[in-house]
Amino acid sequence: MLPSTEMLANIKEASQTVISTRRPWRVFLDLFALTLPSSISEATTRLAHNVTYFLFNYALILLLIFLLTLFRHPLPLLIFLLLSAAWYFLYFSRDDLPLAILPLAFLTVVALFVTAAWLNLLLALLSEAVVVFLHGVLRSTEDLVGDDQDSPYGNMLLGDTPASGAYVPV
Repeated sequence: MLPSTEMLANIKEASQTVISTRRPWRVFLDLFALTLPSSISEATTRLAHNVTYFLFNYALILLLIFLLTLFRHPLPLLIFLLLSAAWYFLYFSRDDLPLAILPLAFLTVVALFVTAAWLNLLLALLSEAVVVFLHGVLRSTEDLVGDDQDSPYGNMLLGDTPASGAYVPV
């Protein structure tokens, strides 16, 4: 069963949306914005907001950690650098929907298992989870409040819902 063209277009649009949300590294790495949360509620709110706001930065860190875990293994590192370049040039940099996604996805999965890099990917995912959790909980969101559309709760709390100020049938 092959994925439909519409589904592939949605995947590409979602990935381009994530790429368009990249944030400056100086904002991401601002040491003065690191504080301890006062409660568990505040910690979960910070985590949700920071994951939404810094999603692209976290994805780049995941890729970097994965490539660093492959540093002692030159052949898998070279294979995944070539695969990353292939993904960029054949899928992400094109406006039309390329048919290269299925072969690229297949090659990526095969490369993960043939080079035994799936263990490195698992290690990178676990390391990234720790990084995201620590940064997400410790990074205050007070200076990020200006971006209302990036609220982890959407626009529900902003009063932009059609039902704001009116009765809605239950």
